[in-house]
Amino acid sequence: MAKVPLTIRGAELLREELHRLKTVDRPNVIAAIAEARAHGDLSENAEYDAAKERQSFIEGRIAEVEAKVGNAQIIDPKLVDADGRCVFGSTVTLEDLASNEKVIYQIVGDDEADIKKNKISISSPIARALIGKYAGETAEVKAPSGVREYEILEVEYL
Repeated sequence: MAKVPLTIRGAELLREELHRLKTVDRPNVIAAIAEARAHGDLSENAEYDAAKERQSFIEGRIAEVEAKVGNAQIIDPKLVDADGRCVFGSTVTLEDLASNEKVIYQIVGDDEADIKKNKISISSPIARALIGKYAGETAEVKAPSGVREYEILEVEYL
């Protein structure tokens, strides 16, 4: 499996999720299966089927998170010698040249991306257009609605 780029915070969140899955969710679903078994005939037991399905989901997610943590390439933007360029982990202040609207995004890994928190995936069109550019430059983003232009106002490594 290829390396999975993560910020320090993203790696912490994955470890917390893994811990919760193993110490809270897994024991809860085992207890639910045991309780459903106690009700008797398993062939017509919806609670048992639901609990087994939930167990399957949890075990799959544990395997997925363990693989991501094991293959994580943790990047601290403060330690990257980027010389003012947009790189993975950087926080970028942009101005949409069409609407003059300002936005701030942090470029993060796919698992950390959350547009509500202004965290965009490294593989998103806007992040790909920003990587390697400096403050003062213009980035053209090919979006589904057409090409949009953003001026890079500031690049920070928080």
